[in-house]
Amino acid sequence: MANKKLNRTSEHRKALLKNMLNSLIKYEQITTTLPKAKFLKPQADKIITLGKKETLQTTKMLMSKLQDIISTNKVKKTLSKRYLTRKGGYTRIVKAGFRYGDNAPMAIIEFVDRDVEAKRVDKKKKEAGKNKTEEKKLATA
Repeated sequence: MANKKLNRTSEHRKALLKNMLNSLIKYEQITTTLPKAKFLKPQADKIITLGKKETLQTTKMLMSKLQDIISTNKVKKTLSKRYLTRKGGYTRIVKAGFRYGDNAPMAIIEFVDRDVEAKRVDKKKKEAGKNKTEEKKLATA
């Protein structure tokens, strides 16, 4: 099957793929349009398969594709261990209706045995910051 162009230049498409891969690895579930999800699925499966091999070369290849050391480490240490016995099909696409503004078909792409807590990675920091400001307000009052 030929590569989907997604109405973007090649540089924009590569950047889009890299950003979506990093978000998928970080949160283990993202919502996007259906064509983008179908474009991302084989690439995400290849990243996990690459992470299952314990060599320096595969680590360098992951780093060159993701360009993020945190995502690379999560693939090598967490995701590759989780899918050690699975031979493929690490992601799934669930259709999620249509977007309100332009009626584009939406989809949720996620890892099969995902960690539900991974979706709240950034929210813990924000809540902790709010609690500190509330404590300061109470202390000054």
